[in-house]
Amino acid sequence: MALFDIFRRRKNEQQPQQPATATEQTSATAESTTTPTPAAEQPSSQQQEITEGLRKTKEGFFGKLARAVAGRSQVDESFLDDLEEVLITSDVGVETTVKIIKNIEARVARDKYMNTAELNAILRDEISLLLQECEEKHNDFGISIKEGTPYVVMVVGVNGAGKTTTIGKLAAQLTKAGRKVYIGAADTFRAAAIDQLQVWADRAGATMIRQDMGSDPASVAFDTLKSAVANGADVVLIDTAGRLHNKVGLMNELAKIRNVMAKIIPDAPHEVMLVLDGSTGQNAFEQARQFTAATKVNSLAITKLDGTAKGGVVIGISDQFSIPVHYIGIGEGIDQLKIFDRREYVNALFGDK
Repeated sequence: MALFDIFRRRKNEQQPQQPATATEQTSATAESTTTPTPAAEQPSSQQQEITEGLRKTKEGFFGKLARAVAGRSQVDESFLDDLEEVLITSDVGVETTVKIIKNIEARVARDKYMNTAELNAILRDEISLLLQECEEKHNDFGISIKEGTPYVVMVVGVNGAGKTTTIGKLAAQLTKAGRKVYIGAADTFRAAAIDQLQVWADRAGATMIRQDMGSDPASVAFDTLKSAVANGADVVLIDTAGRLHNKVGLMNELAKIRNVMAKIIPDAPHEVMLVLDGSTGQNAFEQARQFTAATKVNSLAITKLDGTAKGGVVIGISDQFSIPVHYIGIGEGIDQLKIFDRREYVNALFGDK
């Protein structure tokens, strides 16, 4: 179970009369007539938002791909070299790019001939498969949470990645879905971080536990969980310092926070969410390396994808670190932090065909 599972389940319980999806509409229409209505063929509003949010990534990627394809009629070794460059410069990452190229080489060898017109479908398949494999490895976090115990998420990431904003948006969406949310302001090294989080908590209708700047972060986490348990909270979101100081210091600090939380709720935190700024491209890979080495990260939130052509990091980071992306940020609005769906992501890049 993951945080977005809790949110989705509650949302579905509270909104049973939501309009059918395009697939459901098509199926229902087919029962009464042989010709689906035009509305059934339109993408959902959610898909349209994701598509618009990833527009710069799509334009950048396919612009490079079109230049690589120009004047070619088949996928050969020379073309694969160019495709490799397209993927790497689209911030998919070297390791993931090599994996994709090898898979395509195997298909070319098997089929003997492959023309460039088939390339979009092939790339779509390969990227979808990589994301699916990552999801399947983490489809169960392996944690059994006692009834009445809040689900605890420790949120990590560097300053400026959108960590505080992500916590605020999650809190707002969860409270809107009927969940009782507590927020722990354990980034006590910056007064601005505490104040910003307080604004978000007030806006979301969540309860925030805070101490003075310079207080022990673990003490804040301890107090937050103690209060959350006493008051029947459903979800606890713990902010942490975003400093990339030395690795040992980071590991010790996060380990201390985890240890004190476990004294209140065994197995807490149930989820460690790493927030990455998608617009930083390859720098996001380095941040992922630092934090996955420092603590057991088991979910990702990738922000600021609407303002960049570097949305390929979603593919590379989830594949390379074998960590599923649970949320993507495609705008500044509260509702523009979206539960990640690999089908919507792939459709946004390649078109819903």
